[in-house]
Amino acid sequence: MESLPEECIASILSRTTPEDASRLSLVSKTFCSAADSDAVWDRFLPSDFHSIISLSPSLANASSKKALYLALSIHPVIIDDGKKSFQLDMESGKKRYMLGARSLSIALVDDEHHWRWTTLPESRFPEVAMLGIVRRLVFRGMINKICLSPNTQYGSYLVFRNIDAFNVHKVPVLLAINTVGGDFITKLVSLNPDSLQDEAHGRFERLQGPSVRSDDRLEVEMGEFFNAGLEDEEVQMSVLMVYVSTYLIIEGIEIRPKENN
Repeated sequence: MESLPEECIASILSRTTPEDASRLSLVSKTFCSAADSDAVWDRFLPSDFHSIISLSPSLANASSKKALYLALSIHPVIIDDGKKSFQLDMESGKKRYMLGARSLSIALVDDEHHWRWTTLPESRFPEVAMLGIVRRLVFRGMINKICLSPNTQYGSYLVFRNIDAFNVHKVPVLLAINTVGGDFITKLVSLNPDSLQDEAHGRFERLQGPSVRSDDRLEVEMGEFFNAGLEDEEVQMSVLMVYVSTYLIIEGIEIRPKENN
């Protein structure tokens, strides 16, 4: 391999993955030079990356395609008037999105007794939704499969924060995911980090609870779906809960590739 021209090595590396290219850059100086080349990282960037960087002028000044890739992996780009964010998965280069609270369809969202909009300095979005007391919590987000990376198994995750939680510790939450017009896939979860027992439905199994993210938010998986890359169809992700008395901050719903995909 060392006897091959650098251009050939770069061509080979461009057919691997960002993670593999980074590992192989340690083999030798020739591999390192090839692995850092624009020819390699241009293949790892999505074909529509020009439309993405047009929304963030600082990205247009990236020193190389690798630098641009790393910037898109580390720092989410806010799109759709501050309602959504776009990012690349660091290891695979596949697309991931987060639907901010403002992009969700939320029941009773205009009633200040139930919801109010607020800002958090540490949030990526201009506004987040803070839940007060409601009889029924219902909200949903949608994304078109055509926006996502093809041949990829995706998971969707509710991202939130508990403040002075009360009944949220006692009430299971019904989550649903479906393509519009298709069958619903549902699951019961707990928003309590310590989880809880599902006694309301005659079962005493422990429900899936949320995990702590690297940004210190909580998240719980809503479901997963496969994107073949051929369908122009909407995926709908819904949250249903009967009666809540808590202060719950909804950051949004993240759609990202499943690990080892």
